[in-house]
Amino acid sequence: MFGIAGKTSHQYPGLLIFVSTLHVFMLDTPVEYLKGVGPQRGELLRKELEISTFEDLLYHYPYRYFDRTQLTQICSIGQHTDFVQIVGTVVNIAEEGVGRKKRLVATLFDGTGSIELIWFQGADRLKKTLQENQKYIVFGRVSFFNGVANLAHPEIDPLTAETAKAGLQPVYPTTEKLKSKGLTNRSIARITQNLFEKIGQNDLPETLPADVIAQYQLCRRYYALRWIHFPDNEEHLQAARYRLKWEELFLSQLKIARLRLQHTLQPGYRFETVGDCFNTFFKEHLPFQLTNAQKRVLKEIRTDTATGKQMNRLVQGDVGSGKTIVALMTMLLALDNGFQACMMAPTEILAQQHFQGISSLLEKMNIPVALLTGSTKGKERKDILEQLANGSLRIVVGTHALIEEKVQFKNLGLAVIDEQHRFGVSQRARLWQKNTLPPHVLVMTATPIPRTLAMTLYGDLDVSVIDELPPGRQEIKTVHRTEMSRARVMEFVKKEIDKGRQAYIVYPLIEESEKLDYESLMAGYEQVKIWFPDHKYRICMVHGRQDPAERERNMQRFVKGDADVLVATTVIEVGVNVPNASVMVIESAERFGLSQLHQLRGRVGRGTEQSYCILLTGNNLSKDSKQRMDIMTSTANGFIIAEQDLAMRGPGDLYGTRQSGMMKFRIADIVEDMHIVEQTRNAARQLLETDPSLSDPRHQALRNILLKEANQSQWSKIS
Repeated sequence: MFGIAGKTSHQYPGLLIFVSTLHVFMLDTPVEYLKGVGPQRGELLRKELEISTFEDLLYHYPYRYFDRTQLTQICSIGQHTDFVQIVGTVVNIAEEGVGRKKRLVATLFDGTGSIELIWFQGADRLKKTLQENQKYIVFGRVSFFNGVANLAHPEIDPLTAETAKAGLQPVYPTTEKLKSKGLTNRSIARITQNLFEKIGQNDLPETLPADVIAQYQLCRRYYALRWIHFPDNEEHLQAARYRLKWEELFLSQLKIARLRLQHTLQPGYRFETVGDCFNTFFKEHLPFQLTNAQKRVLKEIRTDTATGKQMNRLVQGDVGSGKTIVALMTMLLALDNGFQACMMAPTEILAQQHFQGISSLLEKMNIPVALLTGSTKGKERKDILEQLANGSLRIVVGTHALIEEKVQFKNLGLAVIDEQHRFGVSQRARLWQKNTLPPHVLVMTATPIPRTLAMTLYGDLDVSVIDELPPGRQEIKTVHRTEMSRARVMEFVKKEIDKGRQAYIVYPLIEESEKLDYESLMAGYEQVKIWFPDHKYRICMVHGRQDPAERERNMQRFVKGDADVLVATTVIEVGVNVPNASVMVIESAERFGLSQLHQLRGRVGRGTEQSYCILLTGNNLSKDSKQRMDIMTSTANGFIIAEQDLAMRGPGDLYGTRQSGMMKFRIADIVEDMHIVEQTRNAARQLLETDPSLSDPRHQALRNILLKEANQSQWSKIS
């Protein structure tokens, strides 16, 4: 820390802020002001790599390293040799070819053999600097032409005491455009080296408290950043990686722990009574006996809602595990305590299904339920709004229409949000303005979230898991078939339809190849009509390009049993409940991720009949695709599938993490670094127990970092 006349900066917190601000200004310097960059390269770095400032360049980490401590003898080079570093004498320097085929060639001898060196770019410059019969240190990738090894565009430096000391060389993410403009990996390393010549330890002050650094044996921030770019040895590299991963995950967990603290301090309505609504439904109208998992989750919810603090609970459960019954019984608990309840779903189809299900379950109890979506118009809409405002309507199911300003509740006590990752942050936040105190929040998701991701993404929520299926449900039989078996697959589907069942045939529609996929869908639809002639079978189709009214009409035909086959894109991934549908054929299944395949499969198996999911792929599969098919056919456990998906694809945006407020990790990997996630979670909670507002001067840097993300302040108030 910085001191004045023997005093520490703890006694002069203003000084610390002032000095830190100077450092921030230094790191905010536009990258073109760095030696070796300039305006043109600066613009390129901005466009291609989003590097605008010194700080951006500092955090542009290498993704791998070449070990330049090892030397290769030319005689040992073989077909499987990759990168090599050779010390030898250069001879036979000559230009060959003309025009675009012009190149500089030379021969390198090292006493054990010779290898040709070739440069197609920068030949004129190199010709002026290379000298015959001089010793050089050469580094590059081995390639073969007519069975003879060569090095194309190798790095070459005169052998000196300095160049002989090369250690681990960083390899940076770059683009072809940057390379074509001379910003190669070596250039990026050089300008990064120039950056470190410009900034010192004082420009990179500590972000972590000294006691945390000591407890977890972390290296200092300056050295971590220097060593991640230019490690002296493997030990320094590992120390840098550990420190930078630890800091990223700690900041993420600190943010989550503060949200959790806010939730625990947020007053909420007390649901103290378990009254007639809850008990009558439980004793007289429950369609099946609750599973032990459902009972456990209901008990957790009852405990939450009785504390006087706002409940924020995530309920995870596979498709068909009975989350809706748990949500309904929680709504009845709200009614017993004099409150209204709402359920918000991401699509009209899903909202309608929830509305129909809940209405039929409560029909004999004379509890009115309304549906409010964008399609609700005129007098019906006016009546619903009046009844919500005067309190005579106690349960409403809807889409984002529920959060419109005109929708006012008399006393909203519970908000159930289904598939929350499909709602934007600002949309969900507006539910909080519907009552004096924010309502209790129950979030439901059928997307199983691995523990590793849940700790990072939903760490501020209490998590409940419904891990049992209701009695009578059979496991869906899943098989993988290739194009060669298409005829047999279609014959099997016909047999199921002839038994009175229905079938889905799902086609991929990926944003990047939407036009081609759309054409494939149309061609596929024509093929389906050939397999299932219209004099015997009824076919309908739904996809995203259809007019919403037509799509809804076709979907309803299938839901009501007026169509035997539904040809669809992934618009049916969420929100269709057709117990009579017993077969799903997923076309080009190799193009789907594991979690999406599992979600699609969950559309069948919703009745008591045996159901089937057929994964139809091309004949030649990549290793990853084959692995996905093997996983899908070997397990129906959504949590196992989610873990495997996370391990294979990484967190990315699989679970809507960008809009959830989860930090973007530059170096940490929440799958590989689970042990660090655990450490940082404990450290964040311990720190906030002693300093919940981060007002201690030792925590000023952490506070500043979190304030910098103040644009996500709305997110901090919601689940």
